[in-house]
Amino acid sequence: MKKFLGIVALLVAAVAVKFGIAYMFNSPVHAEAGDCVRVTGSENNPDVDTKDCTDKDANYKVVKVVKDTFDVNACTVGEAALAQEWDAEKFVLCLDPVKK
Repeated sequence: MKKFLGIVALLVAAVAVKFGIAYMFNSPVHAEAGDCVRVTGSENNPDVDTKDCTDKDANYKVVKVVKDTFDVNACTVGEAALAQEWDAEKFVLCLDPVKK
């Protein structure tokens, strides 16, 4: 069930992005596998920032990036998924909690 963390929010965000609402916000995090991020905010409005993995605020590590999809079920690794889009680029970040 941890994999479904934020799935509903991500789908809502994906639909909003598809209809141009994303232009009102900052561009998505272009993290790569091995990068760490800080995910905050509500499930309906997540805020994602890249962080150094040693940063105390980093709460997830990107274990895989799946390009050209919003399908959060494409993550076969990790406990959570975060779908993002900017212009024609869309991708899903597969995330695991940072072990501290």
